[in-house]
Order: sequence, then structure tokens, then C-alpha cells
Amino acid sequence: MAKSVTALIDRLREEATQDRPAEETPDIGVVMGSDSDLEVMMTGGRRPGAYDALVEELDFAEQTDYESAPEERFTFETYVTSAHRTPDLMAAYAETAEARGIEVIIAGAGGKSADLPNMTASIAYPLPVIGVPVQEKSVDSVIGMPTGAPLVAVDAGKSFNAALSAAQILARQHEDIRDRLVAYHESLQSEVGTVSRALHDDGVAAYRSTTQ
Repeated sequence: MAKSVTALIDRLREEATQDRPAEETPDIGVVMGSDSDLEVMMTGGRRPGAYDALVEELDFAEQTDYESAPEERFTFETYVTSAHRTPDLMAAYAETAEARGIEVIIAGAGGKSADLPNMTASIAYPLPVIGVPVQEKSVDSVIGMPTGAPLVAVDAGKSFNAALSAAQILARQHEDIRDRLVAYHESLQSEVGTVSRALHDDGVAAYRSTTQ
């Protein structure tokens, strides 16, 4: 096994022994099979992604140092844990996630054999895992879990929705996150109301001229 992988596994296992307060540990873990998945998993490419949802809409912060949490109360972390190239790292992450304070995992993978979300969910059980098929051809692989081994999944490429779903899970325990989700939803309603009124009051031709 590569030394870089062994070092990561050792670090995860050491962190799992620290028993840190929930306020100091990442609440959401984001894992992906390759850094080539990063655009879909985090920024969403042509559409907003999980990073946009968590940071821009819900005021989470990314935690890059397990022993030094950001000032923000709610945080997430990111890792590459390939099911096929680094299965030991994938297993170590899933096995230690709950002990490290993670409350929900978002796992994304691409290709026809997108096994990372499924395997992560199996090992991390009963920790909730939300699967993100990075491509359309990944959907069947991600959602194909047998009865008794649950995995919640979003549509291909929609990591933004996965982040919102993760926040919904956390909101059952944290009123502050619930308030942020409600505020975000109300902002969407407000946008629709503004568009609808402009479309009606100005007419189709005038509206189209201002949006093209």
C-alpha cells in the first residue's frame, strides 16, 4: 500500500480516538472516487454544487484541520476515497466517520461501476449516506442497493440537492440549520414571485427583452 494512503488511514483512525466535542468536528463528510469528480461534487460545473449549497446558502465552513475547527459552528470536510484504487482508505473513512463526529456522508462516484456510495453506506451503517451519481451512466450503480442496505440518492450530478438533504438530516437536531433551510426556501419562493409578477405585469415580449 502506498505510504500516502497508509498515512491517511492512520490519521483517520487516530482522529477517531480523540472524542472531540461535536462543535469541533465536521458535521458532513464529502467523499468522491476521484478528483475528476470535484467539479460535479463541489461546484457543480454548469449547475451549483454541494459547496455552493453548504457555503453560499447555508453558511457552513470547510474544515481542513481536524484539530483546529473553523469559527463557524457547522462544517464539512472533503476526501478522495476511491472504492477501486484505495479500498482500504474508503473502508477506513467509513469505519471511523461516526467516531470522528461525522453525522452524515455525501458520497459521489462516476462511471458504470460507481461503487463508492454503496460501499461507504454498507460500512458506515447506520450513519446516513447520500449518494451522488456523477454521470447519468452511474445512476443504476449508485441506487442499486439491496433491501436492508439503504442508500439515499439524488439524480445524476445534483450534489447541490445532496447537500440540502444532508442539512435536512442535521436540522432534526439543530434548530439553527432548520432556520437556514427555511430562509433558503423562502428566497426561492421570493424569486418565483418576482419573476411571475414581472412576466405578467410587463408582458412576455418586454420580459424576454430584459432577460436575454
